[in-house]
Formats: sequence, structure tokens, C-alpha cells
Amino acid sequence: MDGTIEFLTDTGGDRGRCRRWPEEVKARIVAETLVDGATVNAVARRHGMRPNHLSEWRRMAREGKLVLPNLEGIAFVPVAIDEVDVLLPDLPVTDAGTLDLLKGDVTIRLNADTSASRIAEIAAAL
Repeated sequence: MDGTIEFLTDTGGDRGRCRRWPEEVKARIVAETLVDGATVNAVARRHGMRPNHLSEWRRMAREGKLVLPNLEGIAFVPVAIDEVDVLLPDLPVTDAGTLDLLKGDVTIRLNADTSASRIAEIAAAL
């Protein structure tokens, strides 16, 4: 990745939810829709925008009002995640009514009916 930073600004006034997208960001997002298998809906969802807004940008690109980046030599590839075999330490067998929190050499045994918020508090304290 090229490590770019995107800046979106509010228009101010009464329409505080309306964002202004820089032209280069619009062009990059439109270019994503041109990849085989990509859909306007999926790309719009990924960028938190409405599909009809993105379709409008695509129309602007077709009419030459939005200049797309040079896509020659650029290939989008799907991300592949390999399964990682994680070796877990042998854990002691406990009663079905308990829950063990492990951190290094520390084991905290809780009742299985302990609330999720309490477990989260204890885990954060570890």
C-alpha cells in the first residue's frame, strides 16, 4: 500500500452530514468499482457512502468530469489468510461450571455464570 491519508471535511452550514471528498479520493473509489467482481454496493458500503452517490461519480468519470488514476500495471488481488496452527498449552481439566482466565503463569478461576462485563474488567486488569 502507498500509505495515503484521506481527509474529509464538512460543508458547514445546515448540512453538517454532507462530506466533501477530494477529487483524488473520488477517483480511487471509482477505480475500485472497475475491478472484476466488484460491485458499486460493496464498494460504497466499505467507504460508508450511499451507492447512488458512487454511481454519480462513475457517471462523472464516464463524461470526463472526474479523472481516474492510471490503472495500467496495477492489479487488485484478493486477500488470502492462511490457517495458523496455534499450539495451546495443556490446560487442567475443570468443572463444567467454571471458567479459567489465563495470563502467563496466572490462572483466575471464575464461576461460569460470571457476567461478561465482570470477566472483561478482570481481563483488562491482567
